[in-house]
Amino acid sequence: MLELRGLDAGYGGTQVLRGVDLIVPDGSIVALLGPNGAGKTTLLRAASGLIRPMGGDIVLGGESVLGMPPHDLCARGLCHVPEGRGIFPSLTVRDNLILQSKAGKEKESIERAVSAFPRLGERLAQLAGTMSGGEQQMLALARTYIQKPRFVLLDEVSMGLAPKIVDEIFEFLGRLAAEGSALLLVEQYVTRALDVADYVYLLNRGRVSFAGEVSEVDADAIAAEYVGGGH
Repeated sequence: MLELRGLDAGYGGTQVLRGVDLIVPDGSIVALLGPNGAGKTTLLRAASGLIRPMGGDIVLGGESVLGMPPHDLCARGLCHVPEGRGIFPSLTVRDNLILQSKAGKEKESIERAVSAFPRLGERLAQLAGTMSGGEQQMLALARTYIQKPRFVLLDEVSMGLAPKIVDEIFEFLGRLAAEGSALLLVEQYVTRALDVADYVYLLNRGRVSFAGEVSEVDADAIAAEYVGGGH
């Protein structure tokens, strides 16, 4: 499992997270919800090695990985899909996928990506940055999918996308989980996140205000208190 133990994190002299405890069990989907500025993105960035925590520990598979760089965490099966796509826009779709492939497995990797998002099969020769926002997000997710990760951290992967594309994205997340990946999901669509999640953490002002099973929370109350409703 992935564990955050008493995690403190921030930027420069500004502390954002304060004593955060969070667990992502193997094979589970954990929703991380909260208002803008609560520290959700900071938590994902700390967990994936993009920023070094100020205190606490990060444990992956029973071993501390605190201070380990992102590429080493990726090699251990932890992938991060950041907000804002996370692709190489000046490269073709094919080249984006090849970059995430193991040597000699390029064809297999492309086939796996296209099986998840058939639309990418029609765009392999296209520059990734010229695709629609939804297609770029599919590519970002497909690049993670071909690595067959143990843990995936997802930051607002539905943001700014049309409802039909959001449906496709969530269908894919279900497929990813069904194949054994554990997901830590930061998501603006509260009800959609709770529909697929096993556990939920509510983050407010850098602290966990609730942690438990989805059955223990009320989606409407969360939407009203943490996101202002409307989702």
